[in-house]
Amino acid sequence: MAQVVGFIGLGIMGRPMAKNLLKAGYPLVVHSRSQGPVQELVGAGAKAASSPRDVAAQSDVVITMLPNSPDVELVALGKDGLIEGVKRGQLFADMSTISPLVSQTVGQALSAKGVRMLDAPVSGGEKGAIDAALSIMVGGEKADFDAALPVFQALGKTITHLGPLGAGGFTKLANQIIVAVNLTALGEALTLARKAGLDRALTLKALGGGLAGSKCLEQKTANYVAGTYNPGFKIDLHFKDLGLIMESSRALGVPLPTTAVVQELFNAMRVKGKGGLDHSGVITLLEELAGVSEQS
Repeated sequence: MAQVVGFIGLGIMGRPMAKNLLKAGYPLVVHSRSQGPVQELVGAGAKAASSPRDVAAQSDVVITMLPNSPDVELVALGKDGLIEGVKRGQLFADMSTISPLVSQTVGQALSAKGVRMLDAPVSGGEKGAIDAALSIMVGGEKADFDAALPVFQALGKTITHLGPLGAGGFTKLANQIIVAVNLTALGEALTLARKAGLDRALTLKALGGGLAGSKCLEQKTANYVAGTYNPGFKIDLHFKDLGLIMESSRALGVPLPTTAVVQELFNAMRVKGKGGLDHSGVITLLEELAGVSEQS
């Protein structure tokens, strides 16, 4: 019989990921702060749990997909948290993007209960989650990675073991530098093109066929052409990631001058009340600075 998977955090990414586990035949136990997604998953065949503790008590493998480090700490180690319901030998994979140092702290606490932990953040956005095509960056013991691999294969296409616990998180932070800078560069390029009177769809087609082409350009083309930026990954969440990146860069002694500028642009978006837009929406700030509207 397939392992029972517990899944905590049914947001933009977590909900389609949980659905893909059901499609792959895993018995699923779910918990989330919002009850709408819980009921949707229950309707698809999952079982609802009342708390993270309840999830741990009913599962062989537990996955979390949560917004930030404090959320993971609370779910894992807080009152009615995983630590109160886990069993020796259980496997816990945190697929959130959080501080790698927090991952190591949580892993150490759970290790005292005999629980094996992986940090396994993902990249690919909402589309990658829906299509089960995520890139999954995993840190932890190799034997634990091997044990979790069938579960990860229901969620992603590129699954890489990168080293000890925390290695997945550091890799994801590197990924988020590239994505944030790329989206900002796209925003600048497309704003320049628009002010020069160029057609946006044709510009994107031309750029995508050359060295400037990227996954970011490919996945966000529909946003740029429509001028609408409904979130696949929110500015607020990427700004959080940029904070983790700069914190890590200072701890490691790595200057990140370009990332620092991009962080301030994302901060400006939040100050303007646009933190709920997709991260490709940083273009709207650049258009405003250039005196270009979406309709022009």
